[in-house]
This record gives sequence, structure tokens and C-alpha cells, in this order.
Amino acid sequence: MAANRILLVEDETDIREMLSFAFERAGLEVQTAETAEQALDLLDGPLPSLVIIDWMLPGMSGIELARRLRRDPLTTELPLLMLTARGEESDKLKSFDAGIDDYVTKPFSPRELIARIRALLRRSGNPDDGVLALGPLTLDTRGHYVRVGADRVNVGPTEFRLLELLMRNPNRAFDRTQLLDRVWGRNVYVEERTVDVHVLRLRKALTPFGMEKAVQTVRGVGYRLAEPQVAVT
Repeated sequence: MAANRILLVEDETDIREMLSFAFERAGLEVQTAETAEQALDLLDGPLPSLVIIDWMLPGMSGIELARRLRRDPLTTELPLLMLTARGEESDKLKSFDAGIDDYVTKPFSPRELIARIRALLRRSGNPDDGVLALGPLTLDTRGHYVRVGADRVNVGPTEFRLLELLMRNPNRAFDRTQLLDRVWGRNVYVEERTVDVHVLRLRKALTPFGMEKAVQTVRGVGYRLAEPQVAVT
């Protein structure tokens, strides 16, 4: 999952450009799609932190897109925010029934929308400052570095994304297919043993700090990250 990257699904060019500018000024990375179909194509790659969906989209509606995302195991926990001119109570209830987490009506204040986004990111475990911490292990998604205590850990870009996913979900076991989907993306075709290679590389990078055992093999399943139990001086 890409840290604090927003996927904006909006077919109105003026709104899309205005929000892209506002998000970037607020320190958020943004991807845009004009249709639900374009959004689904983008979601086959590394996942964003949050998706903003316009209800009235050409082709598949925003409501149907939300339902699709909630049915898909890869995106079922992805925070979703509906941005729409439809403000009736029945519309809001329909959105929440479809799996929307928050609802903002047009016209809206970009500052309020950004505040709502940040609140959703906090609730979903995506910190505003982009820093993940687990025991002495720290991963900075903005600076793109990993530390154990004050010491820098040299990891490659794929190992970085793998560790980020595991740190966002401590003690959760992922099978190899799930790791391939979330780290490499569904539109990248690689063998499952590729996961094992990159796990070995990640462990090797953590070995000088005595933390290689934090990346655990779950027999018959895949891998998980256990909270490190080492003391850093």
C-alpha cells in the first residue's frame, strides 16, 4: 500500500484538477481516474491509502465501484470516501450500505475534505507523518528509509514495500498470493517463489541488527511480521 496516496475517481475535470492541487499542497500524493473502470485498472497495482469516489460516474457508478471494492479481498479494508452532490439521507444510507466510510456533499470545502481524509487515514492505521513504528523498527514512507533505533537499514525498493505492508499489519499472516497482489500488484506476473527471494533479502538486511527473526514463516500459509523483542542501545 502506497503511503498517503489518494486515488481520486472524479469525471469533472475542474474538480479533479482543483483537488489534485489541494492534496499535493497538503503533502498527499494523488492519482486520478475519470471512470470506475480506470480506477479498477489502477487498483491492480500497489494500493493507495484511500479512495475518493464520485457517485455520478460515466459507466459504472460510484456506488457499484464501492460494492466491487468491498467484495474484493484485496481492497475490502481500503478506506472509501464518497464525494457527491447527492445529499439526501437515503443517498447517504445507500452509500454506507455499499461500504463507504465517509460522505462529503458538493459544494464542499477542500480544507474540510482534507481533514476528513486525515481522520480516515488515522483510523485505518496510516499516520499523517508517514512514519510506521514497531518496537525499535521504524519505516518512514516519505523519506523512504528504514531504521533500527538510530541505525539505517539498507533495503531495496521491493523489500521496502514488503516491509511497509507487514508493518501496517503486524502479526497478520499473508499468503504468497496476497503478498504478490499487494506489493507487486495484480498486473505484474511473477512466480510465487519471488516472494521467498525478497523475504530472504529483507531478513538479510535485518540480520546485522538481530531482527531477522521478526519476519516469521507461517507454515502452510506464508509470512508475518512479529513485534521485535530486541533491545536497542
